[in-house]
Amino acid sequence: MRADLILHNGRIYTMEGDLAPAQAIAVRAGRILAVGSNAEILPLAGLDGEAVDLKGATVVPGFVDGHFHLLEYALRMMTLDLDGLASKEDVLMKVAQKASSTPEGEWILGGGWDRNLWPDPSFPTREDIDTVAPHHPVALFSKDGHTLWLNSLALEKMGITAQTPNPAGGVIERDEKGIPTGILKETAAEMVRKRVESRSSALMCQGLERAIGELHKKGLTGLHNCEDERALSLLQELRAQGKLNFRILHHIPLANLDAAVQLGLRSGFGDDFLKIGGVKIFADGALGSRTAAMLEPYLEETDNLGILVLSKEEILEVVKKASQAGLSVAVHAIGDKANRVVLDALEEALRSQPHPLRHRIEHVQLLSPSDIPRLSRLKVIASMQPVHAISDMEMADRYWGKERCKGAYAWRSLLDQGTVLAFGSDCPVESPDPLLGIYAAVTRRRLDGSPGPDGWFPEQRISVAEAVQAYTWGNAWASGEEKIKGTLAPGKLADMTILSDDVFAIPPEAIPQTQVLGTVIGGRFVYRAPAF
Repeated sequence: MRADLILHNGRIYTMEGDLAPAQAIAVRAGRILAVGSNAEILPLAGLDGEAVDLKGATVVPGFVDGHFHLLEYALRMMTLDLDGLASKEDVLMKVAQKASSTPEGEWILGGGWDRNLWPDPSFPTREDIDTVAPHHPVALFSKDGHTLWLNSLALEKMGITAQTPNPAGGVIERDEKGIPTGILKETAAEMVRKRVESRSSALMCQGLERAIGELHKKGLTGLHNCEDERALSLLQELRAQGKLNFRILHHIPLANLDAAVQLGLRSGFGDDFLKIGGVKIFADGALGSRTAAMLEPYLEETDNLGILVLSKEEILEVVKKASQAGLSVAVHAIGDKANRVVLDALEEALRSQPHPLRHRIEHVQLLSPSDIPRLSRLKVIASMQPVHAISDMEMADRYWGKERCKGAYAWRSLLDQGTVLAFGSDCPVESPDPLLGIYAAVTRRRLDGSPGPDGWFPEQRISVAEAVQAYTWGNAWASGEEKIKGTLAPGKLADMTILSDDVFAIPPEAIPQTQVLGTVIGGRFVYRAPAF
């Protein structure tokens, strides 16, 4: 049997067994044919096949991002990017610039603002935006995606007034007179999102194609998407057009659970490019908005325990209904109380209704010490985002305190208990670069070296091999696809990431500077660096 593609003269890390690299890999019809030495693999070349001299480059299984918001990422690329702006005034300046070139009455959308970076970290108001864009409805999502900042015209168009009640699991912030301030949190923000982000399918498909192209350059071959039916519809449209050159596991929002059950959808339904994942549930909010549900109050907000979006009983009901229908669950939980409530619900559900489904908790940012062993015992996957740790460490220290933070982003402790880690980025909240995620997991330091040589709570650092596994096999396990992806073995899908340097051998500080030379999906290059 002859190969369509051979990569040789490189360092091929299969992630099967030990880390001893092979020299070459052969591909046929989108699947791995063989892995071995140059002498073993080069004779397999077909007459019309391609042989690529890696010149010492490193090959790993294709990186997969285990927690992503793809349509939001595409929209963010098409709208105002407010990430990293150091003051409210800087944000308003960008809004003013956009307003000056946008016809009056048209929506101005944006995201990425982070009040924790501002000199005055108090929440902004509708009046702030009114001063620079009074004639445009404006909607700006916070960096963590859990808070929406609207101006007066946007509130008017959404029909949000002093009489509008808070939705379950959400908050419409109000002033002393009961008038909405323009800040919407959690489900209150989500109820507006679909309406303000309504765009044509053709435009959105173009945006998704562009976004996927950017992800190829990062070495990504797939992702697990946490979005709604609109995103799924657009992805199906791309698939039908033969333009979805990316592998996507798509979670179902809780609001669509009944419809999914009626249709008979099950986790894993689909093909190698687009599959149904689990039911996405929110248990709490986020650290940045101080809405993550806590066992004890935030240090500087002693009356604030965050927001528990669903009770244990409500989560249990959802888990049982989903499980009976063959659907796993993917539960967003950040605070220690939220994680405990989710684990309590999953434990009770599994006790009364054993099943082979692979449930997961998304983020798992803070765990009480007694809860750390429970994920492994319950076979619950920890879907975590390493860059959150280096982004949030100062905020976590400030609001959670050093003692609680011993259980924050606890990768080492979870691995030592036998928990499966599935790494991602939560993009566009954080950068989708998996190499940055690996660096964060291994060093627990920011790119500038802070907080010091040992990193933030260094006892929770993991090895490069463990981090790479979490971006490859871990996500394949989480999606139930470990038999066809996640490692480089004969018969598996030929999804590979080609790197300029051997990330297993170079100093960890050099990992973020490593270049992606190529990305291969199904034996075909979807990205190739100009010099490669």
